[in-house]
Amino acid sequence: MNVTVIGIGLIGGSMAIDLKKRHFTDHVIGVDSDKLHAETAKNIGLVNEISDLDEGIKKADLIVIATPVDATHKLLPDILDKVTDQTVTDVCSTKHGICELVKNHPKRKNFVASHPMAGTEYSGPWAAISHLFDGKSTIICNKEESSEKALKDTEDLYGTLNMRIIHMEAKAHDVHAAYVSHISHISSFALALTVLEKEKDEKHIFNMAGGGFRSTVRLAKSSSEMWTPIFSQNKTNVIDVIDTYIEKLENFKKGILSGNGSEIKNLIEDANKIKRIV
Repeated sequence: MNVTVIGIGLIGGSMAIDLKKRHFTDHVIGVDSDKLHAETAKNIGLVNEISDLDEGIKKADLIVIATPVDATHKLLPDILDKVTDQTVTDVCSTKHGICELVKNHPKRKNFVASHPMAGTEYSGPWAAISHLFDGKSTIICNKEESSEKALKDTEDLYGTLNMRIIHMEAKAHDVHAAYVSHISHISSFALALTVLEKEKDEKHIFNMAGGGFRSTVRLAKSSSEMWTPIFSQNKTNVIDVIDTYIEKLENFKKGILSGNGSEIKNLIEDANKIKRIV
C-alpha cells in the first residue's frame, strides 16, 4: 500500500515513521507546501519521495491529510474530486465542519473523518517521533457515511499505530474536544501571557518556575497556525467552555478575597474528583 501524507509535520511525520517501521507501507509519499519542510522530511527519512498534490493523489492507495483545519477545508473537496477508489482520511481536531463540507460530495464514501488524540507542543518535520500514538485514542466520526473499504483501511492504519478506536458523531466530538483539549490550550496560552506580562517587573519569576508551572504552561508553545483555526472552527463550543472556566475562576477569586477558607477547600476537593477520570 502506498501512503501519501499531505502535511509532513509532527502528526504526519510521526505517522510516516511508524507506518513504515511496522510494515503497513513500504512507501510514503510526502506533499507539503513548505519547501523546507518537504526537503527536511525527505532528508531525514520520514518519506520516500516528495511530490506535488496531483501526483501524490494519483500514486496513493491511502491519503492522510495532516494539515491545519483551515487548510484541510480547502484541500479536502479538491482531493475527493480527484480520487478514484483511494481512501482519504484527515487528522483535524474539529470534525463537524469537515463532515458538513463534504456531506453531499459524490466521493464522500471514500473519506473517513478521524482525529488521533496525540501530539506534543512542537511542530514541523523535526518534531516527528516514533511511538507518538501508542496507547492513545483516535476518534472516527460519522462512520456510516464512509464505505466499508475506506473504514477498514483507516482502522487498519490506526491499528498499526496501536491506537484505541472510538466511534462518535461529529457534533458530539467537537463538544468533547472543546472540554478535554481546546480549553487546555487556551488556559496555557492565557497563563503564559499573564506571566510574561508580569515578568517585565518581576525578573525572578522564571528563576522560580518549577515542574508545576512548566507542565501547566507547556502547551503555550503550541503552533498558532494550528490552533487559531481550531478555535475558529469550534467557536460555539469553545466559548461555552471559556464561560464555564471564567465562572470557576470567579469562584476561586471570591473565596480568596473574602478569606473563606472552607469555600476554597470545597472548590479544591471538588476539583480533586478529576482523579476518577484521569
